[in-house]
Amino acid sequence: MSKGQQTRERIIQLAAPIFNKHGYEGTALSDLMEATGLEKGGLYRHFASKQELAAEAFDFAWATAVRVRADGMDGSGNAVDRLKRMIQNFVEIRTGLVPGGCPLLNTAIDADDGNAVLRERVQKALDSWLERLAAIVKQGMKRGEIQKNADASEIAALIVSNLEGALMVSRVSRNRQAMEWAKLHLYGYLEQSVRAR
Repeated sequence: MSKGQQTRERIIQLAAPIFNKHGYEGTALSDLMEATGLEKGGLYRHFASKQELAAEAFDFAWATAVRVRADGMDGSGNAVDRLKRMIQNFVEIRTGLVPGGCPLLNTAIDADDGNAVLRERVQKALDSWLERLAAIVKQGMKRGEIQKNADASEIAALIVSNLEGALMVSRVSRNRQAMEWAKLHLYGYLEQSVRAR
């Protein structure tokens, strides 16, 4: 990796928590300059715009979240157990993530109507998460671990919606109870309505 590429990666890593905590509009160029130790020209030598840096920072934050939330999933052979592991990781693991919370939730709210580039990145991230969960369900159906009449897209959407909704409630109320309830609810749903009998 060239020195320029190393600098670019370092800027992205340092900028990711700032964008994730403060959003695109709430992040000033001076915040980025202070965090990176670079002047405006130094930042723009590596990125064409603040928007490009924000998009790269989101990708970094999301990739980090995916890696943390997938920890141990592949070691669980049964599809339902793999889904439960991802739910457990989402609810319980806070270390190793980019500071500021879930980048998907944060950026989705931040970019909903005003930033087409970030909104597109969020949509791509959401689609990839849903597709990954649906693929686990489909694999489980083929192996007889999940009911044959299951709807993989529905199960994936219910998991993501429950987790992200509970995260929002927990953040607003400053209380993790909604996250714990979502985990227990999803565990029950997977065991009673999804796992093959």
